[in-house]
This record gives sequence, structure tokens and C-alpha cells, in this order.
Amino acid sequence: SKRGVVSLRISDVSRVSQSILNSIANDHCPNDDDLNLLQEKLKKQLSGKKFLLVLDDVWNENYNSWRTLSCPFGAGASGSKIVVTHRNQDVAETMRAVSSKTLKELSDDDCLRVLIQHSLGARDFNIPQSLKEVAEKIAKKCKGLPLAL
Repeated sequence: SKRGVVSLRISDVSRVSQSILNSIANDHCPNDDDLNLLQEKLKKQLSGKKFLLVLDDVWNENYNSWRTLSCPFGAGASGSKIVVTHRNQDVAETMRAVSSKTLKELSDDDCLRVLIQHSLGARDFNIPQSLKEVAEKIAKKCKGLPLAL
């Protein structure tokens, strides 16, 4: 079954572990402050199962935090994957990434499309010229970074 994306700061290993556990457990697990117990529950939930875990917008470069968080993942079945998005290459190095893909900045036109779609809900991009001029200036100021939109 599909579960949600976890987006938390890895520096708080207990909170991230709890969030992952809650997203994969069939029943809601009560919050637990005992990291060892959380890790055991998570390991049990993942044991022998193939999973895809997405950790979005990771900033923490602390190897010990990553090592602690990732301990239960080894219980998963072969072929399990962890996808991590980050802004700093040091994060990938800390996590000892098997492969890393660097995404290029968006073009001004793509920034404009994202801006119009999210701000106006428009998909045809047929907007009044007065709005288009302002939107183009905003898109250009974002310098290809979608998070700036």
C-alpha cells in the first residue's frame, strides 16, 4: 500500500522515526519518546517488506543522526529504495548515496508555468497580458528555483 512522504528535519531522529512508523503502520502508533523502542517497532514493520521511502528536503549532514535513523531500514526486503531530496551535496555524501542526480534550474518559461498554475490554477496559461507581465518578472526573479515560487 502507498504511504505519504515524510518531510522532517533528520536532526530530530525520534520525530522522523515516529512519522515514518505512523505512515506505514496499519494502526496509529502512540507517540513514543524512547528512540530504541521506536527503532524496534519500525524495524518490525519493515522486516522482509520491500519499501520506497522518500525523505524530502533533508538538510542535516550529521552522519550519526543518519546512521541512527537508517538502522531499521536494513530489515527491509532486497530492492527497497530510499530517495532523498536535498539542497546540499554534503547530505548525499553523509548518507553514502549509491547514486545522486543533480537537477538543473528551471527555465524562465517553466518558472512562469509553475507560478501561473499554482497561483491562478490555470492550466492553459491564457491569462491577461497585464498579469502575464508581472508574472514574468516574478518568474525571472526566482532564477530557476521552484522553491522560490
